Amino acid sequence: MKILFNDFKKQYFAHKEEIDSSIKQVLDSGFFILGDKVKKFEEEFAYYIGNRYAVGVGNGLEAIQIALMALGINSGDEIITTSNSAVATALAIKAVGAIPVFVDIDEYFHINAEEIEKKITNKTKAILPVHLYGQSVDLEKIKSLAEKYNLFVVEDCAQSHGALYKGKKVGSWGDLGCFSFYPTKNLGAFGDAGAIVTDSFELAEKCRMIRNYGQKNRYEHDMYGLNSRLDELQASILLVNLKYLDEYNEKRGKIAKTYYELLSDIKKITLPRQRDFSSHVFHLFVIEVDKRDQLQEFLKSKSISSLIHYPIPIHKQKCFSEFNKISLPLLEEKVKKIISLPIHPFLEKDEVSFICQSIKEFYENLNYHSSIQ
Repeated sequence: MKILFNDFKKQYFAHKEEIDSSIKQVLDSGFFILGDKVKKFEEEFAYYIGNRYAVGVGNGLEAIQIALMALGINSGDEIITTSNSAVATALAIKAVGAIPVFVDIDEYFHINAEEIEKKITNKTKAILPVHLYGQSVDLEKIKSLAEKYNLFVVEDCAQSHGALYKGKKVGSWGDLGCFSFYPTKNLGAFGDAGAIVTDSFELAEKCRMIRNYGQKNRYEHDMYGLNSRLDELQASILLVNLKYLDEYNEKRGKIAKTYYELLSDIKKITLPRQRDFSSHVFHLFVIEVDKRDQLQEFLKSKSISSLIHYPIPIHKQKCFSEFNKISLPLLEEKVKKIISLPIHPFLEKDEVSFICQSIKEFYENLNYHSSIQ
């Protein structure tokens, strides 16, 4: 039995006819950039999230970068965020000349909302929380701080498509919500893609201009812009996959429930904590374990794929050397123990059982060898 961390082939074949038909419509139209498919996806995705507007862009990093540009964030401004994320979160901040200000994590691996206020200065312009692993940060506390200090909130929703906080989808709480549709995401394209959502007509218009060279009318460039357009082919695929997002999130939830049931009696494991008032869509199922590296090698020997999200926090990366001396003790300790188990919606129940059985076998052998030494 070979268990993949993601199975894109199964995903494609599950809806092959619909996807092929949607792609063919684009090819037959002869219109490949900012056409009807992009417009329709933007409308349907905005409606799904609960916002008035969505703007399709090239990828998740540029979604954040464009959002910050639309807000007027620039050189020397400070953006409070987390170091426990894909590096794209901080790269987008640096791309506009701003300075990321890192806050340690809480027990959910999110930015610790209780520690944010200590980092606010007269240079702070926004808070950029990341809804990591598939559930919401403490949005109520963050929104309260933003209102108190007149700060923007830009949500990084790359791992949380469809997640709810107090009955409202993430992405619809802040001034702007930013999404990646990288193929691994709960809502994935077949290449790079992203989107920004907002309720502000003015911000939506700015985002549309920035993604397309800063022009509102062709060859009239009113703003500094980028080339970051969601293309028609990816939009055609996303329109199909969006229809199944809730169904697949539900499947992820069922797989997570099986993990909780089968792994709960292993003392060497800490299972994911779920925040009150938040629905978890389990983009990732991240556990904390003893002997992490040895466990990963053991799973590999059983042909079970696993990953570590993320082994090196952003503030310890070479490309962010100016932050290397910062101490975020809880994050730095926890990254030594985390491992992500497969949880894609095409995972079979017997595969989940085999993964859990293999993890139990590893710790039983570990306990046995410890007892005879």
